[in-house]
Amino acid sequence: MILAGGIGWILASNRHIFMLDSNKTAGTGERKILFYQSPMHPWIKSDKPGKCTICGMALTPIYEGDKAFDENGDFVKLSDATNAIIGVETTTARIAPLERTLHVSGAISDDETQHRIIPAQVAGRVEKLYVNQIGVDVANGQKLAEIYSPELLTAQRLYLDNLNVYSSGTNALTRSELLSNRENLLALGMREDDIKKLEETKKTNPIITIRSFADGTVISQNVYEGQYIKVNDSLFEIGNFKSLWFIFDVYETSLSLIKLNQKVTVSVPSMPNETFTAPIVFIDPTLKFTRTARVRVVLHNPQRRILNRQTAYGTVHIETEPRLIIPRSAVIYTRKFPVIYVDLGESAYQLRKIVVGKTGDKDVEVISGVNEGEKVVTKAALLIDGQSQLAHINDMPDMTDISDHEKPVSESNRRDEKEHDMKTPKSNATTSLPDQLVEVMLKATRALSDDKLAEYQKLLPILLNEVNQTTDEIRDTLKPLADKLTKGKNLKEARCPFEPFSNAFASLIKSQPPEKRQAKIFQCPMSPILGVAKWIQNQNDEVLNPFFGSEMLNCGVELK
Repeated sequence: MILAGGIGWILASNRHIFMLDSNKTAGTGERKILFYQSPMHPWIKSDKPGKCTICGMALTPIYEGDKAFDENGDFVKLSDATNAIIGVETTTARIAPLERTLHVSGAISDDETQHRIIPAQVAGRVEKLYVNQIGVDVANGQKLAEIYSPELLTAQRLYLDNLNVYSSGTNALTRSELLSNRENLLALGMREDDIKKLEETKKTNPIITIRSFADGTVISQNVYEGQYIKVNDSLFEIGNFKSLWFIFDVYETSLSLIKLNQKVTVSVPSMPNETFTAPIVFIDPTLKFTRTARVRVVLHNPQRRILNRQTAYGTVHIETEPRLIIPRSAVIYTRKFPVIYVDLGESAYQLRKIVVGKTGDKDVEVISGVNEGEKVVTKAALLIDGQSQLAHINDMPDMTDISDHEKPVSESNRRDEKEHDMKTPKSNATTSLPDQLVEVMLKATRALSDDKLAEYQKLLPILLNEVNQTTDEIRDTLKPLADKLTKGKNLKEARCPFEPFSNAFASLIKSQPPEKRQAKIFQCPMSPILGVAKWIQNQNDEVLNPFFGSEMLNCGVELK
């Protein structure tokens, strides 16, 4: 009893010491860790320390009582079971030609460049028809009809009389007047051999023979035997069916896709199992009142299997220059603007607004909103979008101002873009930076991405000297930030002033036309100082982040 009482007295008298020790433990931050979470990809969680499986950044411990990183951003996190049940499929955004097939309908007609009209060169009466039906093939010089013409008879008599006077040797008729009479006979339809025969026989003939002056097929016949005709009346029309035109209309909205020499596959109802391929040879520069333009394709038809004036159908095969494309099935049009879902890994999908360009058969051009190499959801995207709205995810009210993919993965993990712009010096530089300066900057950036502090410290004086050698316009932008650069005692001290300088330097490079840029430009969506910062590098195969180095080496996206 004495021993128990003594122990009780000791515990009671030292109670404040145990309480102090307990409070001290709590005060030193040794609280219970609930889990570990990626600050950049908050859906990545673990019950033990490690690195993010996406960006490689060290997971941050979340203590009891602390608020975890916001997961309710512009993405959807599905369970592995849900992901498998709905059958999510993705495709990589890529640079490739956009293929499109334009289906058109039109009509077959004869080649207008070989279309001929046989007119009446003299007034008279049709005495005989050698061709009295359409569809008959004729050859150049073949007889078509005979016409009795009193006018021709009078002209022949006058020519013979004047020929006799001229031959007598008198000066009553000049050679010029005789030639004028001869040319009149030619104008009335007589040929040289007919006139020569007239001069030899001295016999007039009131019958003029109408002949074809082209090979082809009679398309129309406008005269019959016994019919009186006048000068310039159309007697026959002849077309060449060995070369046919396929003519179709294209609406003005699709004219930008149509080019000369594009291949067109043509089919006709009379030959359902056969097609004919030929290039586009003409695009009418004048639109019709229907807001369409006529397009022409020349088809070779040596065996005359394609019929004139029949309906035909064409397929225009269009292939554009390489551009950034994604499958059409990836685009959702249920909102006020087209959106897609990008696979972020670990069954997480980010909602993105995109600006679409031209549309192909299977793919669509993306002007902004996604980068080459990113995976977009092509199957079950609508189901993911439904899950997004059911989960009360932000319906992107502020995304109407996003014009390119320079926005962060999550707005909660970066600072306001306007604040970032205020920190970035503006430049009106219109000339490229010196190559030597860019080369040194590339080396310094690479040294920091490789965690090589000594190498960076060695390059820093050279970099500062190159900045001082630039033009006033460039120096005014870079020097205030360059003066703050320091070798630092460690990588963190060196990187802090380097980040604003790198951001301004990369902005100068980006202000140049793409063909004049001396390096690739990348952007970190969660840089330590500015929140969003850019850097340059000449590596094309991977992202090398100088602001984090090995801690988060591949965090960033390339800017175009």
